[in-house]
Amino acid sequence: MKYWAYLLAKLAVAAGFLWLLGRGIRLLFLPSHNAFARDLSYTSAMMLYFLISVGVLYLVVWDQRYRCRTCVRWLRMPISAGSWPNMFLKGQPRMEYICIYGHGTLKVPEVELSGAKTPDWQPHGDDIWKELESLGEKR
Repeated sequence: MKYWAYLLAKLAVAAGFLWLLGRGIRLLFLPSHNAFARDLSYTSAMMLYFLISVGVLYLVVWDQRYRCRTCVRWLRMPISAGSWPNMFLKGQPRMEYICIYGHGTLKVPEVELSGAKTPDWQPHGDDIWKELESLGEKR
């Protein structure tokens, strides 16, 4: 639930910023009625505003994609897994990220051969670090 609330908060902040930017453009040019197709500078500014809006939306979604689904912190420790020459043995090449608090891992395919795939989020229980500590104690 925290994950989606954080996304909505980021979208609200981005929408507020973009609304203020659009309002500033309109006040700067003070267009007359139906000036979009008649004034080249206003049309160019609105085109630039549209491109900035799409870029901000893309950055918000991209940032959210690489966050932990539980604690909303950035996922760390990227590890390259899989291999092109040994795809049948090791699997398709991918990057794996982990939450530093042990909440889960995210597997993102490097190349999407059969269409767009959603990243594979695998949550872990609370005992992931205990499991790793127990491996060190056996030595």
